[in-house]
Amino acid sequence: MLREFAALTRREFLKLARNPQAIFTSLFLPLVYLLLFGQGFNINPAQYLPPGTPASVGLAIVHSYFRGAPNYYSYFSAGMVGFVALTATLFIGANVIFDKLFGIFKRTRGTPAPTAAVFGSRLVAGAAQPLALAFFVLGLAVLFKHIPGLNGLDVTASVTALGAGEVVLAILLLALMFATLFLTIGILLDVPQTYFAAVNLLNLPVLLTSDALYPWGSMPAWMQNVSQYNPVSLAVNVIRETLFGSSLYPYSAGVYLLGLFAWSAVLIGIALVLVRRALRPLE
Repeated sequence: MLREFAALTRREFLKLARNPQAIFTSLFLPLVYLLLFGQGFNINPAQYLPPGTPASVGLAIVHSYFRGAPNYYSYFSAGMVGFVALTATLFIGANVIFDKLFGIFKRTRGTPAPTAAVFGSRLVAGAAQPLALAFFVLGLAVLFKHIPGLNGLDVTASVTALGAGEVVLAILLLALMFATLFLTIGILLDVPQTYFAAVNLLNLPVLLTSDALYPWGSMPAWMQNVSQYNPVSLAVNVIRETLFGSSLYPYSAGVYLLGLFAWSAVLIGIALVLVRRALRPLE
């Protein structure tokens, strides 16, 4: 099985490498959000305080509003990592549907490669892209800090090797989780329009109930409670604790990673059952 898995995984990466338009689009979308959305909405709640308010009070409000981040742009930049990890996996299921329409998926299933190799190769390739995009986002946000007239990512905590490893693990778990979800939907469905309707039904509520883009301090209490269990928020909290410190978070990065492991285990378990049933007639 390992040889078939390696061959199919290589095929998936070659498909991506030979599609420069897809690579450009993947890089352009985070650039637009960082350059336009983040810069335009870089709000400062301290500016609404009465004149004469001590600077220490304004700083405390900013930190509370953005959970330790020194400004909204830094808060937003870390959240963009969760955003791209989610959106970059949207098309993994669509690729399966198009392969079905052109007969490619059927020919692949006609080879000796087992179901696990077919599913796993697409999953690995689909999860690798968000991981690369996440570090592209962080690097770009730091670079903006050194460009006059632009806001950039301010890292206010000492980033250790352990913290960097936790960030990589959080992004990887989040990418695997949503790649599994969208890949399973792509295998179960056959019509592109139905697929995109289904993923938008899942994608938007998950993103908008997380704290990836919204300032934590501006959320109503019920939304804060929902956000605490959102997998995007769990991953983003790990990143923000590493970049800005953990003093304003109720749990350590390890606890948030355990939450991501739990989400991943549940979704992958459900996906494996559904995929085996969907592909059983072809075995």
